[in-house]
Amino acid sequence: MEKQLFETAEISDKGSISATILYKTIPGRLCLRLLVRPTLSKFMGFVMDRKVSALTVKRFVRKNKIDMSDYKAEKYTSFNSFFTRELKEGARPISQNTHDLTAPCDGKLTAFKISDNSIFNIKGSIYDVDELLQDKKLADEFVNGTCLIFRLMPDNYHRYNYIDDGEIISHKKIKGVLHTVRPIALKKYRIYKQNAREYEVLQTKNFGKAIQMEVGALFVGRIKNYKSCGNFIRGEEKGMFEFGGSTVVMLFQQNAVEVDSIFFENTLNNKETVVKMGCKIGEKIAGAGINSPYS
Repeated sequence: MEKQLFETAEISDKGSISATILYKTIPGRLCLRLLVRPTLSKFMGFVMDRKVSALTVKRFVRKNKIDMSDYKAEKYTSFNSFFTRELKEGARPISQNTHDLTAPCDGKLTAFKISDNSIFNIKGSIYDVDELLQDKKLADEFVNGTCLIFRLMPDNYHRYNYIDDGEIISHKKIKGVLHTVRPIALKKYRIYKQNAREYEVLQTKNFGKAIQMEVGALFVGRIKNYKSCGNFIRGEEKGMFEFGGSTVVMLFQQNAVEVDSIFFENTLNNKETVVKMGCKIGEKIAGAGINSPYS
């Protein structure tokens, strides 16, 4: 596989002052019991839909150093209308080679091999795919497969797409709390097991059966997927997150994809790799998707 250059970032347990207080002090952890409740996230979503919230957009852009040249010029009617802003045509080109595995979203990527016990390790926290999916039979289908975690930051594009042509086999929503997805929370809480999330089992043309999961985060209770059944095409927009950063998780079965080794190397070296939606991160393994009705 041809090597590409990617920007990396150290995975640091240091967070903002507020996150440090919340996750590393006793009073902060007491406050968390209230803050992680979905009801508070719904209230924040309501606030961010109001016209007055648009007044915070300019400061947010400056603080997060967002390059607005990638996005369509428009007048934002609320903070959420800005947060879910659309890209200009061609701002995130998708590889035209259908055997290329591309990133479904902007974000910081970490990559993990799923063991023969159906587990993977994130910063000392052991995750069982069964717990993640709440479906033991389905989890068993991904033994020795690959788990990719795309952590979106506030400055990222917050829409995500489908990586291939295919069909939605099933859709599931899992209720939960809403911890931040920043690294500071990973050692204290098994956030990908505890946070509210939803996922779809996808039968894809080139990569076989795969799972695409969206995970809510602190103040990000609204995951907006456009459909829960039917067909989809490569590059089609799947949905969006509203307000804050969050996470997209992808699971692939054994011998389905060859993910670029740089992502595993960086993860082992405690680094996240910065990717953009549509960029190549791997490729199909010969024979993957061979039983798909779309092959």
